[in-house]
Amino acid sequence: MTHDASPAAPTAALPERQTVPCDAPTTGRLIGIDLARGLAVLGMYSAHVGPDVTVGGPVGFLLETARGRSSALFALLAGFSLVIITGRPRPRTGRAGRQAVVRIAIRAVVLVILGYALTALDTEVDVILSFYGLLFLAVLPLHRLRAATLALIAASGALILPQLLYSVRKSIEVGAWADAVIQADPLARISGTDGVVELLFTGEYPVLTWAPFLIAGMAVSRLDFTRPAIRARLALTGGALAVVGYGGSWLALRLVPHALSVISSATGGGSASSAWWSDTVGEPESGTPLAWLLVAAPHSQTTFSVLGNTGVALVVVAACLTVADRMPRLTRWARPVSAVGAMALTAYVLHIVALWLLSDVWHVALAEDETMAALPVLLGFIGAAMLLATVWARYFRRGPLEYLLHAATRPAWHVR
Repeated sequence: MTHDASPAAPTAALPERQTVPCDAPTTGRLIGIDLARGLAVLGMYSAHVGPDVTVGGPVGFLLETARGRSSALFALLAGFSLVIITGRPRPRTGRAGRQAVVRIAIRAVVLVILGYALTALDTEVDVILSFYGLLFLAVLPLHRLRAATLALIAASGALILPQLLYSVRKSIEVGAWADAVIQADPLARISGTDGVVELLFTGEYPVLTWAPFLIAGMAVSRLDFTRPAIRARLALTGGALAVVGYGGSWLALRLVPHALSVISSATGGGSASSAWWSDTVGEPESGTPLAWLLVAAPHSQTTFSVLGNTGVALVVVAACLTVADRMPRLTRWARPVSAVGAMALTAYVLHIVALWLLSDVWHVALAEDETMAALPVLLGFIGAAMLLATVWARYFRRGPLEYLLHAATRPAWHVR
């Protein structure tokens, strides 16, 4: 997810002698990216507030499509925003480049703090912001690389890092080293969580397997979206990745002997037959079998999952860029969604705070009906977010929290 309320696409790097702030806007906002980011926000709303996907039908299908894939789209767009800040299409150099790097570092620290503050509210949402903060720092050294190099690193990470994460998690299951690290970790003591171990390995969005999404977004940001051929190529690449990810998982689960039965047993009878696409498969209850690496469920942290989710994200980005470039009427109709995307940090934080404030009402509603009772609530959240974002965007350039985050990075202007 990006947290810059007004991402701009800088042209050339500023000469060393100039003293213009490193975030001075030079071009207009990429409306298609805002639209994609808004869809990601609303998709995460559906995962946190909407009915259970078992309701079935068109509603269940839409909800299931958003599960996990919205957060992957968020992550890919976060990589896009990182490059916008550090220089697009060419990286900033000299003083402006150093300022941009410090801005990213400050943002990362603020996101970690904000993420843990939201986690302390103890809602049922797995807050992603702290993971994002560490992800920004992890991929920042790559910000000067070209698109082809970034794409190669992202692909290599998708192929290698899930297997590495599986090995690390298995070692945590059988060893005590993670407990020792947690006890010595000041972040764990301050936050009341597992600290760095959780951010890197055991959390819902481990840096080890979510870094490829950001790096892919960094590669995409280097492309020239004014060329229809580039957008078409992006969509085709995304479609191919989705087929390889989800289709490869579907095929592997049926070709590898006993894979489905092993996964079903490990998840306590979960829907293993849908593990190539759906998180209804659940998670392993105790111990993760090797067959789990064949799964492509949204949060399974496997190669198939990373490839499939990246593919969907690329298709959505390509579609939104095409709509913004070729369909002005549809772009106007979608302006409320774009407005949400332009203040994504505010929209994300407010929906978690709202869930915390309305927790008692929420639980009463679910007690009456655990399925469709949540649908009016979801529609209310979406409507409120679009209305507030649209009104705010008429008068302000950034969202409320985006203004605060921007202000927090002002010390970077003093970097020489």
